[in-house]
Amino acid sequence: MGIIVLGLLSDSHGRRARTARAVELLHVAGATTLVHLGDLEDASLLEELLLPGVEVHVVPGNMDDPRELAAVARSLGVSFHDPGGTIRLGERTISFTHGHDRELARLLAARPDYLLHGHTHVAADREVDGVRVINPGALHRATRFEVAVLEPRSGRLDRLVVPA
Repeated sequence: MGIIVLGLLSDSHGRRARTARAVELLHVAGATTLVHLGDLEDASLLEELLLPGVEVHVVPGNMDDPRELAAVARSLGVSFHDPGGTIRLGERTISFTHGHDRELARLLAARPDYLLHGHTHVAADREVDGVRVINPGALHRATRFEVAVLEPRSGRLDRLVVPA
């Protein structure tokens, strides 16, 4: 297996062009898997996440209709996780959710290597009880529009600024 690079984005809030620019930045940065951490607000925005050979995972945010998002995800071959999910990539366990406290606590208790979330519109990278907790930032209602790429094996995290 080659190097795994996660492309992380969140809180698109219906901003189609900005989401497309973000996905292009993640693609150029070498993302092999994309994880959208919720609040697309428009399920058809999932189409912007599709790249040849790139696996896509999505969770619903508080501004999403989970049933609609699940149906569109299924039709596009996108992995839908509600309210959160966990995947194993190489030797690392990555859990993700939009960012509701109860679900964050549940996933944190499972002790993954990484716990990814959105919701706050504030980029963050911190350790909580031995788990690295990362928020890539937001594509709407943020001081800077940001996404991130994470190489789980090395732990390298790079933030990318998305043009408005």
